[in-house]
Amino acid sequence: MVRFVIDGRSVEAEKGWTVLETARHYGIEIPTLCYMEGLTPYSSCRLCIVEIIRGGRSRLSASCSYPVQEGIEVRTNSEKVRRARKVIIELLLASCPNSRTLQCLASKYGVTKIRFRPEDRGCILCGLCVRMCKEQMQAGAIGFANRGTQREVAMPFHSRSEECRECGACLYVCPVCELPCPGPLRPGQLCNSCLDTVQIEAFPSKD
Repeated sequence: MVRFVIDGRSVEAEKGWTVLETARHYGIEIPTLCYMEGLTPYSSCRLCIVEIIRGGRSRLSASCSYPVQEGIEVRTNSEKVRRARKVIIELLLASCPNSRTLQCLASKYGVTKIRFRPEDRGCILCGLCVRMCKEQMQAGAIGFANRGTQREVAMPFHSRSEECRECGACLYVCPVCELPCPGPLRPGQLCNSCLDTVQIEAFPSKD
C-alpha cells in the first residue's frame, strides 16, 4: 500500500492507482472531462488538476494520470487549484461556448466571464471519442489529424472509413455533442442560469 495525504487526510492506496482513482475511492470530488473509466487516461482537458507537494515543492498536475507516491501531499481544492481550474474552464468555453456541459461547469465552479476570444470549434479535443472507438469498440475508425491550431478529430483522409459501424459510441461519450445550453446565449456569453440551483461555496469566485 502507498500512504500519502490528500486534503489533510492520511490515506492508503493500492500501488499503481492514480491520484484521481484514490480521491474517488475516498469520496473526494475532482471534476473531469477527458477521463472515463475503462479508457486510457489522456490528460488533455487538465480539468482534474490538483496541487502536488513533494519535498517542499508545489506543482499542478493532472490527477487522472499522476500515480500515487509515498509521502506526497495532494490538495484538490487549494486557491492555486481553483484559479487554474477556472482558467481552464474559460479556455474550454472559448472553444465550445454553447456546450451544456461546459456551461454547467462554469456555474458550478464560479466562472462568470470568459476573457478569451470565443471561436466555436465544436470540439475540445478531449480524445474520448477516439479512445472509445479504438479501445472499447475495437474499430479505430477515427483519430487525430494535423497539429497545433489545426488539430481535429477525423476519419482517414476525411473519407468515410470502412471500419466505422455507425454505432454512435463516439457521440455518446462526447461532452459537447449534445443539446446546447438552453440559456439565451450570444457568442462568448455565459449562461450562468444554474447559479441559483448549484452551490458553489466550495469554489468561490475571487475575481
